[in-house]
Amino acid sequence: MDVEKVKIFRKDKELPLPKYHTDGSVGFDLFCREDSIINPKEIKLVPLNNIIETPEGYALCLFLRSSTPKKKGLMLANSVGIIDQDYRGPEDELGALFYNFTDSPIEIKKGDRLMQGIFIKVMTPEFEEIKDVEKKSRGGFGSTGI
Repeated sequence: MDVEKVKIFRKDKELPLPKYHTDGSVGFDLFCREDSIINPKEIKLVPLNNIIETPEGYALCLFLRSSTPKKKGLMLANSVGIIDQDYRGPEDELGALFYNFTDSPIEIKKGDRLMQGIFIKVMTPEFEEIKDVEKKSRGGFGSTGI
């Protein structure tokens, strides 16, 4: 299998490069760049140390690691971070917009692995407007109505 090289810049060289922790991992772990406190019900941007040049034809999507809500009481304020192909300048460090849903302050330590990144193939189509929708509606919102 060919492996595509992705260019990356680390702001803090003491932290490791993003890492796939098992052979079957599809997401690579990202490391928080600095200590931080997120107060109850607060939203805070936490830097993730990297500027990554997303390859053409892909989006880099940032998701919580599945253990983050349970272990830390944090969720992403925007559900998922979508990193466009042109987000790669000197000030374009990846970050996570965390929301503390607990009643206690949450401490984040430099080097914590709370986020993961996944490259997803995307297309940029042209849209063709039509006059009518000919298919039958299936009914329901997010449901087949069954």
